[in-house]
Amino acid sequence: MKVTYTTRPVYAAALSLIIPALLLGACKKDKAGPGDIQDTPVFAVNTSTAVQGQIWDYIALSGDIIAGSTVDVYSDVAGRVTRVYVEVGRRVARGAAIAAVDPSKPGMIFIPGVAAAPIAGTVVALPAQVGATVSQTVPLARISGGSALEIKLYVAERFISKVALNQPCEISLDAWPGETFRGAVTEVSPVVDPASRTMEVKVNVNNQGNKLKEGMFAKVRIITEQKENIVKIPASALIRRFGETYIFVAGTDPADPAFQAAKKRIVKPGIMIDGALEIEEGLRAGEEFVIKGQTLLNDGSRINIIERTPPLSAER
Repeated sequence: MKVTYTTRPVYAAALSLIIPALLLGACKKDKAGPGDIQDTPVFAVNTSTAVQGQIWDYIALSGDIIAGSTVDVYSDVAGRVTRVYVEVGRRVARGAAIAAVDPSKPGMIFIPGVAAAPIAGTVVALPAQVGATVSQTVPLARISGGSALEIKLYVAERFISKVALNQPCEISLDAWPGETFRGAVTEVSPVVDPASRTMEVKVNVNNQGNKLKEGMFAKVRIITEQKENIVKIPASALIRRFGETYIFVAGTDPADPAFQAAKKRIVKPGIMIDGALEIEEGLRAGEEFVIKGQTLLNDGSRINIIERTPPLSAER
């Protein structure tokens, strides 16, 4: 007997059951529940908070500390130094004897002349030595008047327009780490050196505690602009792309309050100094913004805040 097997009806029946099941599964995936994997990407970011405070712009320079008023002492006659009345560091009054010079020559005896201090102050240099022969053009001593000290600086031509008299200054020295001394611009040269293209500026120093000495090397910040009660953020949060300047502000995702999203915010930046950026428009103090990971974001991107960085100090 010949037996014939027919499989077509069986396959057809199986397909009639499988296809509806696949379609049903696809419909369920489109309606993802809370435990299902979402198609929308979530970006890990760090955020910080905009702060209201002050910001200062400045020019950083360096120079040597010099005496505010220094006068050299000269003899009225040429001759040999027979006596020195002072030593370096000695405080002298105006008219005090500095050194005696004997103008006597062979066959002629004269009374020694005494060189006197033209001003009151401190002896900071004493080139005169007993037995040395000097003329009227050789200084016997150098006297620094008072306790005032100055710093001589040279400002590059491109910064000249920012420098003016009485601008406040901050002074720091390697000899006194961690300490800041105060001063102000007291003198601005009316001319520019054509060789170096710099302008000479002098800054006085408040020598509190007499810690500063003539000849020390100082670092000076001339404060050229001061702004108070401005909104500022770290400059690294700012994005410049396709002609726009913006940041991303963190907030709740309007499509799903269970998530947070980054909102693109166009801002107007002001001055930037030492990594701090002034925001003139577009951001309020206290608003949270993305400080790290923002380069991958688009407007409305979902975010996961990994770390909240402390805000900048309100002080400059």
